[in-house]
Amino acid sequence: MKFSTKAIHVGQEPERLTGAVTVPLYQTSTYAQEEIGKHTGYEYARTQNPTRDRWETCLAALEEGTKAYAFASGTAAVDAVFRLLSSGDHVIMAEDMYGGTYRLASKVVERFGVTFSYVDMRDPANVAAAITPSTKMIYTETPTNPMMTITDIAAVATIARSHNALLVVDNTFASPFFQRPLTLGADIVLHSATKYLGGHSDLVHGIVAVKDTSLAERLQFIQNAVGAVPGPFECWLCLRSVKTLEIRMQRHAANAQKMAEVLAQRDDILAVHYPGLPSHPQHDIAKRQMDGFGGMISIELGSLERAVNFTKKLRVFTLAESLGGVESLVCHPVSMTHGSVPPEQRARLGITDGLVRLSVGIEDVDDLIADVLQAL
Repeated sequence: MKFSTKAIHVGQEPERLTGAVTVPLYQTSTYAQEEIGKHTGYEYARTQNPTRDRWETCLAALEEGTKAYAFASGTAAVDAVFRLLSSGDHVIMAEDMYGGTYRLASKVVERFGVTFSYVDMRDPANVAAAITPSTKMIYTETPTNPMMTITDIAAVATIARSHNALLVVDNTFASPFFQRPLTLGADIVLHSATKYLGGHSDLVHGIVAVKDTSLAERLQFIQNAVGAVPGPFECWLCLRSVKTLEIRMQRHAANAQKMAEVLAQRDDILAVHYPGLPSHPQHDIAKRQMDGFGGMISIELGSLERAVNFTKKLRVFTLAESLGGVESLVCHPVSMTHGSVPPEQRARLGITDGLVRLSVGIEDVDDLIADVLQAL
């Protein structure tokens, strides 16, 4: 079964009682039991909800995993993955990643005795060099937020397996339509489903998918024990949205590719970061492990003044947090998504005052390009 067919049908069979062709919204906190110790399999909505079950089944299939577990936000999904660790464990993290993940790791998880090393994962040798006897997890985003760097998932998976460490890949920027890390050797894939999976800027949600049964059981326990679960409505919205994920991602990527090619010709833009450009240093790796390059672009304008003026002049793009919706957004990472990252680390990564991130939507591409060009 191909991707779009899975997205529309897996976990979404017609409802048995009425024949409804869309999954019902089971807006309930608890379930009637026939007698003590005898129930339908549903007891309490923190533990199980039929709408959530359907969504988890669908996403697991799209990521070519066996199980998926939904959470109240992308950060809650990351937190659940970190809860697989114990005091004394060591994690190797990509140094270029979402600021909220860095904040969670450095300000919360470290307090419980887990240590982190941050490395440049563009070169797998850096990962191998950072391995210690205590390393239990390797965590990356690819493409990264906001610098659009690429991790060679298969190469890092080989390193992780040889040291009995889990490889976790945040697949938010690519979506399962363009990249499926589990098929490349990753143990865990996660998403901020607020972004492309939701796709309409109207929900906050996270989800984790795995292949391994024992790992699935551990995550299921954490999901229930910690309780950071989504409501059924968010899961219903994701089921609605994922039906159009393929056609949305195709349009996002086509628009972003054309936008990046135009901007790369501009002398007044110091750098265009987009893995679909042949000039991207890791374009060949991206081509090998991705089926498309996504809708995210970062551009370097050279100064805070230019970034401020640029975002003020935009008329179609909206200055806002988040990404992956059908509408185009612009973000200033230093003051928005990456404010929690220390200034010296931002500077080393290239996250400057003049960097802006474009979430290229599915509007007419000529309108989007014209909007950006008039704002420069």
